[in-house]
Amino acid sequence: MFDKLKRKWGVGALQLTIIICTFAIGGSLTGYAGKKIMNLVDIEQDWLWGILYIILITLLWPVAVLLVSIPLGQFSFFYRYIRKIGAKMGILNTDNQDTIA
Repeated sequence: MFDKLKRKWGVGALQLTIIICTFAIGGSLTGYAGKKIMNLVDIEQDWLWGILYIILITLLWPVAVLLVSIPLGQFSFFYRYIRKIGAKMGILNTDNQDTIA
């Protein structure tokens, strides 16, 4: 599985390890921040709380991963990765995409 990811992303073993750590730290940070933000909102209905939490973490995740990727030296990888996801979802325009080398 890891060899497949290394080939797909064109990275070595060390960079793959850092990328996986960035995903893990960014995801954990997203869950932590989302929970803290949701605790500030007084919502009685569990179903509404759940829907708002999912929307919130969906919006927070790209920001958290990009912030974590900066000190780990993986910003250019995650910038391209998030742009690609956004293009697939139809959120970002695929024409004239800026790339960071």
